[in-house]
Amino acid sequence: MAPENQAAWLAAAKTTPLQVSPAPYTPPGAGQLVIRNSAVAINPVDWQKQLLGDALLGYIAYPFVLGGDAAGTVVEVGPGVTRFRVGDRVVGAALSFAESVNSAAEGAFQLYTVLREHMAAPIPAGVSEEAACVIPLTLCTVAYGLFHAEFLALDLPVVRARSAVLADGKVRAVIVTGGSSSAGSNAVQLAVAAGYEVISTASPKNFDHVRKLGASHVFDYHLDANTLADKMLAALEGRVLAGALAIGEGSVDACAAVLGRHADTANKFIASASFMPPGGGASEVKVRFIDLKDAAEPDGQVARIWKDYLPQALEAGQFVPAPAPMVVGKGLEKIQEAMGVQMKGVSAQKVVVML
Repeated sequence: MAPENQAAWLAAAKTTPLQVSPAPYTPPGAGQLVIRNSAVAINPVDWQKQLLGDALLGYIAYPFVLGGDAAGTVVEVGPGVTRFRVGDRVVGAALSFAESVNSAAEGAFQLYTVLREHMAAPIPAGVSEEAACVIPLTLCTVAYGLFHAEFLALDLPVVRARSAVLADGKVRAVIVTGGSSSAGSNAVQLAVAAGYEVISTASPKNFDHVRKLGASHVFDYHLDANTLADKMLAALEGRVLAGALAIGEGSVDACAAVLGRHADTANKFIASASFMPPGGGASEVKVRFIDLKDAAEPDGQVARIWKDYLPQALEAGQFVPAPAPMVVGKGLEKIQEAMGVQMKGVSAQKVVVML
C-alpha cells in the first residue's frame, strides 16, 4: 500500500497561502528514488513564483508543488539506481520547476519527493538533515555558473583541493560576490576546491564566515562599485583572473569594473545569479544570467558535482553545509510562513522547515 502523501500546493497563479492537502504518492521511475522528507529549505524562487505568477516560470501547470531543497530518508528506489538503498539519508535537488521536468511529484514541499539519482548525495554521519538541506538548489546554480562550458568553464573541484598556483608560478583567481549567502557559501567552497583563489564580498560581520569557507580576501559589499573594484584590483595584483560569479544587488557593476581594468584577465565573463537585468560596466565584459537550462542532464557538470565530488567532500569534511539553517518550525503549514521570513531577508543563514 502506497504511503499517504501531503503537499503544500500552489493552487493557481498568485495564490496565497499555499494549500496543505493530500497529494499523490508517486513511485520512482528509472534512475529515480523517493525520499520521506525530514527538512526542506526556502529559496527566493519559491516566493517569487507565488507573487509573480506566470511572469516567472510561465510553463508551470497548476496545481503545483514548489521547493528545490530536500533532505530525508530513502523509502523506494527505481530501476537502475545503484548509489542509494532504502533507509539511506539523502540530500537532493528537487527539480519540479525545471522546464524539462515540470512535475509536482518532484517538488520538495511535500512529505514524499521524487529525486533524480544523479542530483542527490548521501548525508554523512554527524550532519543533520536540516543542515544538509541548505545545499541543493544554490549548489546547482553556482556549479552551473562556475563550471558549465558556456559560463566560466573552471576546472571541476576535487576532494584534495588543487593548488591555485600554476606551473609558471602565477596564481589563478576568481571573484565570487555575496560569499555569506547560500549561493555564495557554496560557490566559495567549490571554487577553492577547483584550485582558484577566491576574492569575495560580504557584510563585515560575516567576513570570518566567508574566510572559513576558503576565501582569500573579503570586502564590504556596501562600498560603492568603484571603491569596491579598486580594493579587489589591489588584491588581484599578480593574479590571473578567471572571471566572476556575481551574487547580490549591484555586484555585476563592481565585477564588470574589475574585469574591464584587470591587466591579466583570462576570461572577461560574469555569470550572474541575480534575477535583475545586468548593470553597466566595460563593454568588452560579457554578462550572462545563470539560466540552468540543461542543469539536470545526467552527464552534465552539475551532475558530476553531485556524483563525483559532493559525497566524498561531505564525508571528508572538505565541503560543509553552509550557511547555517534557520529553522522556523515544523510541518507543511509552516512553509508559507518560512517563505515570508526568507522574503524579508536573512544574513548568513538559510530558512528551513522540518517535516
